[in-house]
Amino acid sequence: MRKEKNNKALKAIYRSLYGHYGPRHWWPGDTKLEIIVGAILTQNTAWTNVEKAVKNLKKEKVLTVKKLSSISEKKLSRLIRPAGYYNIKARRIKNFLRFLNNFYGGNIRRMFRTRTDSLRNELLAVNGIGPETADSILLYAGEKPVFVVDAYTKRIFSRHGYIKESANYDEVQEFFLKRLPLNAGMFNEFHALIVELGKKLCRRKKPLCNICPIRRKKK
Repeated sequence: MRKEKNNKALKAIYRSLYGHYGPRHWWPGDTKLEIIVGAILTQNTAWTNVEKAVKNLKKEKVLTVKKLSSISEKKLSRLIRPAGYYNIKARRIKNFLRFLNNFYGGNIRRMFRTRTDSLRNELLAVNGIGPETADSILLYAGEKPVFVVDAYTKRIFSRHGYIKESANYDEVQEFFLKRLPLNAGMFNEFHALIVELGKKLCRRKKPLCNICPIRRKKK
């Protein structure tokens, strides 16, 4: 009974957020590679900084698998400097490219033809790619039905009592996957809406609970 109730509640939350914020058109990117690079760059930084870094890559005309693979890590670091932790992130991008070139001949579309669970394990084996980044790549670049969990997701749904504050990534992800239809489009929109709510209202400090669109009614 509780699971069925949560199923309905999650769908109701999705509808409320969609009605409140509208479609998010996320993840912004002209190509699958741009989305993948953005997913790596967005670790521990604001999206505005990622946009500046991606703009630099486009200006230098190196945002292709071949060109990113051939430029030096030092030059890549310089170009993505606005995203912060640029040396670490340049190394992570290079790690991904080595994986892509070694296992899939540099072909992103070929990579995404791999079964989702197998590809997820392969991505997680790439140094510097954790669960959130791997799932962002799968969902947003690969259009796979994988639910992305981030700090906003844990904060919002623990505050509303759906998950424990101590729940780990896999536990939170499982909560959503068991209660929502496996639909990449919905997962894409839902996660983007959660991020919007987390940034605008469900802040870490001084959350604006009185105007939250998913606030539960008192019994």
